[in-house]
Amino acid sequence: MVDTARMYLHHRQPERVLILHGIWNTRSWLLPLAWRLRSQGFVVDTFGYPSVFGGPDVAVPQLLQRLRGRGPVSLVGHSLGGLVALEALRQAPQLEVPRVVCLGSPLCGSGTARVMADHGWAVALGRSGGLLRHGLPDWQGPAEVGLIAGSVAHGLGALMGALEGESDGTVGLAETRLPGLADHCVVPVSHSGLVLSSQVAALTAGFLRQGRFPPQAATAGADRQGQGIG
Repeated sequence: MVDTARMYLHHRQPERVLILHGIWNTRSWLLPLAWRLRSQGFVVDTFGYPSVFGGPDVAVPQLLQRLRGRGPVSLVGHSLGGLVALEALRQAPQLEVPRVVCLGSPLCGSGTARVMADHGWAVALGRSGGLLRHGLPDWQGPAEVGLIAGSVAHGLGALMGALEGESDGTVGLAETRLPGLADHCVVPVSHSGLVLSSQVAALTAGFLRQGRFPPQAATAGADRQGQGIG
């Protein structure tokens, strides 16, 4: 007798994923994460956008154009990239985006961005400053959303004294918690380490497949390879 479930798993198309970088970064920054997700069997592409000179006013329409009519594609966004992904889905909730994983995204707004603006450094944030400062506190949508936060305080926000409580050095842990968010876990890496960590990549792959993180994810982890500055 033919095992139809096994045949389905064998013949179904690999899941597609689009990764978005954060502010001051480019698509090349995403290569380690993209490689790890490909090794997990995903079809992965990266999305580049002008994070300072264009900001969400440019990135969101470009992302919507990229997603329309392409079939199911899940999104993974680092920092600002997660905000851009969710803002796109807020504007077009009918898109076929089943799941979104945000890596260190300040969904409730960034204290680091607010301190920079207060000290006259808003120009460094460019056209993304407003989205970073205010976040997306009213986001709602059909996509399942998971967020992975870092807990190693190496980064600009820690140096500036802009953060209270636990953080990844750039984004506070409390800034990543959004009421109604489907799932949330914490990994011992810095803000930039969220893109470089093999543990984060494994958790991301798990959420993209299952729509949830494993129960032990909140306290998991001795993966220290991603604990760089930034």
